[in-house]
Amino acid sequence: FFFSQSTLRKSLFNFKGYIMVAIPNQLVWEVVKNNNCFLKKVNGRSKRSGTMRFSVEKGNLRSLSSFKHSGIASSQAVGISSTDKNTAVLETKVASKSDSRIAVTETPINKSFKKVVSTVEKTIADNYYRPDLKNDALAKFSKIYQANRYAKNVKKVVPVKKGRN
Repeated sequence: FFFSQSTLRKSLFNFKGYIMVAIPNQLVWEVVKNNNCFLKKVNGRSKRSGTMRFSVEKGNLRSLSSFKHSGIASSQAVGISSTDKNTAVLETKVASKSDSRIAVTETPINKSFKKVVSTVEKTIADNYYRPDLKNDALAKFSKIYQANRYAKNVKKVVPVKKGRN
């Protein structure tokens, strides 16, 4: 077999001679579900509640360690995060069909609340990207929007009353 150098460079992903292979999302989840660096286990307060498993990876909207919400195992992951300038960013995972590279597109969502809601719905649900995560994405954006308003001093923090004064 003779390959040209450009074809060989495309097939290698800069991993010291290892060729990247496309594997199914479910197999990736079975490998990483019990042991990865993003997994946080919190003990429950009673015998019935048991241990809660959280995940702090990018692309995980609810911070739950599950296949549905995983940003590692899913080839189509959605994430909403806050930037240093107190603005929100919508991140979607894009897999290249020709290469074995994965890119993340970042869309700044710092307009009015109603426009951002329509943008999130168009990107996630109307585009058939991940319609099952629409409600989670809107809930996460709502909380980030609220936190950014407090950080920019647009909305004042209500002081907590102490005692019977």
